Amino acid sequence: MGSACIKVTKYFLFLFNLLFFILGAVILGFGVWILADRSSFISVLQTSSSSLSTGAYIFIGVGAVTMLMGFLGCIGAVNEVRCLLGLYFAFLLVILIVQVAAGVLFYLNMGKLKQEMGSIVTELIRNYNSSHPDSLQEAWDYVQAQVKCCGWGSLYNWTDNAELMNRMEVTYPCSCEDKGQEEDSLSLRKGFCEAASNSTQSGNSPEDWPVYEEGCMEKVQAWLQENLGVILGVCGGVAVIELLGMLLSICLCRHVHSEDYSKVPKY
Repeated sequence: MGSACIKVTKYFLFLFNLLFFILGAVILGFGVWILADRSSFISVLQTSSSSLSTGAYIFIGVGAVTMLMGFLGCIGAVNEVRCLLGLYFAFLLVILIVQVAAGVLFYLNMGKLKQEMGSIVTELIRNYNSSHPDSLQEAWDYVQAQVKCCGWGSLYNWTDNAELMNRMEVTYPCSCEDKGQEEDSLSLRKGFCEAASNSTQSGNSPEDWPVYEEGCMEKVQAWLQENLGVILGVCGGVAVIELLGMLLSICLCRHVHSEDYSKVPKY
């Protein structure tokens, strides 16, 4: 009966570590996605905010270490090597502590992150230059077009842009244009566009712009919270797997009284 329990524990630990390895790869993938994304609001944040880039590197590091620990756990479980099981337990404990600390720090800095987002976007809108486009401006154009919004708090944020407001004709941000039921996902309009001429209009007034009236703040924050929920859900799943892996590794380690290093693969 005792040997049967050990075998069951061993193979359960192997399966948990296999799942643990896969979830570690997912965490690593989130970090790479944050750094590589160039077509959403993440690009705006990570280009202007060092904290988000730092968080991405933390995700990559934790994901890589998690995958390594899953690999070691699989070897230690299948071959019943106590030193590997003990090392596996110690690293799991460290990773779990780091994850909890990172989650607490992120939660405590949520208000600061929201404030930082607002200042980044308003500064971007103020300095938007249609003659010299860059990746940051293109990312914000993409956000406005896809989310169907204009400005940060409202479209009036664009009145802080000197180039736009110095136009004598009715001119508006192209990516803000309200196309109604039309769908044009193949091309992204950038820069400033002139509205159809109307002799009764004088000057460039935001009231005459054919754009979305709603600001991007609430929509972008909802988008971030939605994606954050996915990330936190994955991290929570990893934490549960970590706890189960720690319990199983302790149980298996207690029943392995002697180590046979001949079982360990040699490369």
